[in-house]
Amino acid sequence: MHFHSHSAAHGHGHTHVDGLHAGPHTGAPGSAALAGSVSATLLLVAVELAGGLAAHSMALVSDAVHNMSDVPSLLIAWLGIRWAKRPADSQKTYGYHRAGILAAFVNAILLMIVAGFLFVEAWRRFRQPQQVHESLMIWISLAALAVNGGITLAVARGRRDLNIRAVFIHNLGDAMSNVGILAGAMVMRATGALWIDPLLGAAIGAMVLWSSVGILQEASHILLEGSPRGLTLDTVAKVILAVPGAQEVHDVHVWTLGANLHALSCHVRIPDMHMEESERLLLEIRRRLAEELHITHTTIQFERAGLPRNTGFYMPEPFHPQ
Repeated sequence: MHFHSHSAAHGHGHTHVDGLHAGPHTGAPGSAALAGSVSATLLLVAVELAGGLAAHSMALVSDAVHNMSDVPSLLIAWLGIRWAKRPADSQKTYGYHRAGILAAFVNAILLMIVAGFLFVEAWRRFRQPQQVHESLMIWISLAALAVNGGITLAVARGRRDLNIRAVFIHNLGDAMSNVGILAGAMVMRATGALWIDPLLGAAIGAMVLWSSVGILQEASHILLEGSPRGLTLDTVAKVILAVPGAQEVHDVHVWTLGANLHALSCHVRIPDMHMEESERLLLEIRRRLAEELHITHTTIQFERAGLPRNTGFYMPEPFHPQ
């Protein structure tokens, strides 16, 4: 006796489970916001690069390179959002939800490359300090702080999405580096300590590296079909077994299709019952999975209870209500 349950994700950001709806992911920045961010970042890069060369500031040049790395990340994020909305087809039966995850993975690798460049340049400046123009550094860092702070606020509401979180963390780091450059320029003006400039460059590199590691780990986990963070198979089994009639669950697989969209497949053993009753049981299992664990794409196979156990993953014993 086999019953399969599927819930489909639609192009408008809705997830549907036979009458159960998880609404669209609200707060995520749209394509227009990301397109505006790209334009503002390109302008900022040009200003910082020209100003850094004129001021002989490694910190400004490093920050220009740092901001330049925002451009591919923003473009990747924009593509990821558009691709994720494409409907499923005969070749991509799950749709394109993984496009955003793949974009975050590529973005994190780009960040690590940029961090390496900044470390090398900082070391060179430590060995050969150069005089900088602090006033120019101060004005440019203020302008950069305004741009990066604005982009950070624009994408802040959508940071639950892994791909948008990459953009958010990156631009938040940019804004923090602008604050550091501003403070460093003021200290250099007061003390004449030239080593502060390459120190700021190295600090920016460390911040870029730190922000990229977590994103790379999370994206890799999802691309390797890992279980959603914070969700254990034991928890999934207990939710299913709490439904009266579900006597055993095994061969459970849980994974992430895309941002906040989780999928599950499993085998559930049930006693002999009329097909109409089994349909009600199926709907109840799916309802609880959606409401309690936010798993909205499910494939559930019913099996007759009492058959010899042949399981993949061992799950808790059948639930017995008190």
